[in-house]
Amino acid sequence: MLIPGFRFAAAMAGIKKAGVWDLALMTADEPVAAAGVFTTNRVKAAPVLITRQRLRSGKAQAILVNAGNANACTGEQGLDAARETTGMAAELLRIPEGLVLPASTGVIGQPLPGAKIKAALPDLVANLSPGALPDVARAIMTTDTRPKTASFKGKIAGKEFTLAGMAKGAGMIHPDLATLLVFVFTDAAATPKVLKTLLRQALPVSFNRITVDGDTSTNDTILLMASGKAGNPAIAEAGPEMAALGEALNQVMGDLARQVVADGEGARHIFRVVVQGATSPKEALNAARTVALSPLVKTAMAGEDVNWGRIMAALGRSGARFDPERVEIAFGELAVVKDGLGLGPEAEAKAQQVIKSGIFNLNINLNAGNFSDYYDTCDYTEDYIRINASYRS
Repeated sequence: MLIPGFRFAAAMAGIKKAGVWDLALMTADEPVAAAGVFTTNRVKAAPVLITRQRLRSGKAQAILVNAGNANACTGEQGLDAARETTGMAAELLRIPEGLVLPASTGVIGQPLPGAKIKAALPDLVANLSPGALPDVARAIMTTDTRPKTASFKGKIAGKEFTLAGMAKGAGMIHPDLATLLVFVFTDAAATPKVLKTLLRQALPVSFNRITVDGDTSTNDTILLMASGKAGNPAIAEAGPEMAALGEALNQVMGDLARQVVADGEGARHIFRVVVQGATSPKEALNAARTVALSPLVKTAMAGEDVNWGRIMAALGRSGARFDPERVEIAFGELAVVKDGLGLGPEAEAKAQQVIKSGIFNLNINLNAGNFSDYYDTCDYTEDYIRINASYRS
């Protein structure tokens, strides 16, 4: 997975308890157009504050990421540690410090082990390679069970381009964004303003339509960098070229978002809640989100129990306007509720086989209007509790 103009490296800095990669560096050959979106949590980690400020220029050249420590709720000490580590990275790369963007993920409230990071930086810089993106995807993992990458190839203005990225996230996942780090790179040429616009347009069809557990992290960061090595005229305004790049970004971010849900902590069932027949777009979204977030619905799916009463209860508190006696619910194409009434044990037994498949759609029709929306989610299992009960131990 090569993106012209970018190099990658991973290293073991000793931040995580096991001897695994936990530090990563991503660099561009020169300062490039960049944009980002960040957590909506009022409690923001030090790297989020610094990266958001540095990105005001619309330019970046490197991203320094550590896993195992969030560097959140660490006060001035945390800000200083992020500045010191990115400062050393900048010196080794021989670039301005303001072009190095920090990102962190891991335990909140513990001091960032800056000395360990700085000790690992020389080898990290020396090992930069165009083909090491998969290594970085593994290095940024915390409770993830597998790395998450996606890529797209296409043409803009007759020039072939590549767009590829990686994500980490398995728990503390809920829009807007999540305990989520996402880094996307393209060799297409575009202005920072266009990149920012495309990122915001991609969120509603990707990371703002997923939930694992309803918690929003202090560290959510999505960064997009464009090297321009594809040779197309820089995209600066709306048009076919911007639409083509946007479609590529939507596909890659949508793919990564689905991988995050599929790797939800302890998850065994992945499902999309699809709501149709709502009276407004907002009510369609609220209904889908409320069902997707319901612990009772999610635990029922873990037990492969067609407990449609829990779905009705969630719909009823979603704020959506509808007549309960007109609601239809189906697992895949197999209906279990029509006109607000259950269709009986035989219908539920058939629908249970859909749940047992492990990946399915939960289809709901409110029959109140013409609007629809969806949410991707996963079940709650005993493993989710085990993972999070022992996260710091």
